Amino acid sequence: MIALLGVPWDGGSSFERGAAAGPAAVRARLHSAAGNGHAESGRDALAALIDCGDAELPHDEAQALAAIQLAAEQAAVEGPVLAIGGDHSVTLPLLRAAARRHGPLNVLHIDAHPDLYPELDGRRFSNASPFARGLEEGLIAALIQLGIRANTPPQRAMAQRWNVLQFGPDAIADFAPASLFAPLYISIDIDGFDPAFAPGVAHPEAGGLLPRQLIGLLQRLPVAWVGADVVEVLPARDSSGITATLAAKLVKELVDANLVVRG
Repeated sequence: MIALLGVPWDGGSSFERGAAAGPAAVRARLHSAAGNGHAESGRDALAALIDCGDAELPHDEAQALAAIQLAAEQAAVEGPVLAIGGDHSVTLPLLRAAARRHGPLNVLHIDAHPDLYPELDGRRFSNASPFARGLEEGLIAALIQLGIRANTPPQRAMAQRWNVLQFGPDAIADFAPASLFAPLYISIDIDGFDPAFAPGVAHPEAGGLLPRQLIGLLQRLPVAWVGADVVEVLPARDSSGITATLAAKLVKELVDANLVVRG
């Protein structure tokens, strides 16, 4: 089984808040009568989920990060944890929880942005920096980033320092899923996709990934992931619901990819 955990936190947003409503929006699409719970393989992905509900989070940032880590550690008793955010700052405590259980992680990160700022606007803990902190804390053994198209000099320097592999949307075919190794963690920022498919985000960047590119990659994973997240769905900007629908689709395909490898 796989533990589903909602993380309704957007206190780490470096721009527009509202992603705290993401877990509810994605769950609504997962259980919508307009679709079903099956992945493309035909497997009933929802039947393999144990919904642990939403983490209860205080308003204080440090306390919230600690509460997210604790919630993830408790959910892991049920199986690998698949979290729905929330802004991307929630990934740091999720990485802490996974690394505490499995050791340094091989992280596959899908995003328009590297999220590698040493700090942004004086903040070291925000949705602009989770992977910088994860590398510094020794949580990450190797970091691969797909879909990057909004890089900056400070983040390029951080990527070079830590030997981060980055692939833009046009280069994703150059990435070999077979190179991934255990323990694998997958973090999907929904703004990694082109805004035509995911308009409901705080930081849209044109020219992004196609959903089929990532779904095909997930279907070729060589190892089962030990933790995963889908973050940055902003329902207030998702009037048609297609962003939450895509996020729900990714939840099902992530579940299926895990179960296929585990047999």
